[in-house]
Parts: sequence; structure tokens; C-alpha cells
Amino acid sequence: MATALIALGSNLQQPETQVSKAIAVLASTPGLSLIKASSLYATAPVGYDNQPDFINAVVQVATEMPTPQLMQLLLDIEQTFGRERPFPNAPRILDLDLLDYDGMQLDTELLKLPHPRMHERGFVILPLAEIVPDFVLPQGQTVVEWTTEHPHDD
Repeated sequence: MATALIALGSNLQQPETQVSKAIAVLASTPGLSLIKASSLYATAPVGYDNQPDFINAVVQVATEMPTPQLMQLLLDIEQTFGRERPFPNAPRILDLDLLDYDGMQLDTELLKLPHPRMHERGFVILPLAEIVPDFVLPQGQTVVEWTTEHPHDD
């Protein structure tokens, strides 16, 4: 069984509810087993400031799904929740990002693993630090080492 890390975010239609519901959907999905879920974090938007703040979290799951199937599941869940993509960094009902899949390195048009910018995003790194502080980032540092050296305000 593989271990995967998934980031969740929402800033529309009661974001706390959207993220909590998405965690429940992931936990009840056949072929996925929820290991840990972070607290919910309120964060400022990145890249496009004229929108509401976000609620973010990270979950760790065990799965037998191969990466393409897991990625498709995440896209399907986003669509079920009503996700639209009018422009980059637009407000969203739900955003699900696959951050890591058992340490796999992958670089395709649709998926890059580990997520290449996870360490740059406080809204990802802080929930990661809560649930997997010893996770080694692509830069070679653990999450706790990175957060100690690079405090995030967002």
C-alpha cells in the first residue's frame, strides 16, 4: 500500500464546510484509508489577492490506487463539489493537490511529484508540519527543518 499526501483548499461557499466534507469524502472512498488529517488553517490568497481568504488542510492517506487513478479521483471530487477554473489562482469551492505519492518522482504534463512548490506555500507547509513533521521535502530538508529556517506568515 502506498502513502499519499493531499492538500485541500477552499474559499467559497462556507470553506470550512467544503474542506471538512472533502476530507470525509476521501475517508469514505474505497481504496483509500485516512491516516491523518491536519487542523484547518485560515490563509490569505496567493497570486490573486481580490478574493476571500482560504481554508486549507493536508491529509495523509494509504491507498492501493496507482497515481493516475488517485489523481483522477481528486479531479472528480473537485468537479463534484462544483470546481471551476476560469483563470489561474481564481476563487474555488474546492482545490485538491496531490503533494506526494510514496516518494515517487514524476514529471508529466498533468502531474509533477513531489509537488514542486509545496515548500513555498505556507498554506501547505504548516498543515504538513502538523501531521508529518519528519517528511523530507524535495530540497532535502524535513518539513520541521524548513519551517524553522523559513517561517511562513500565510
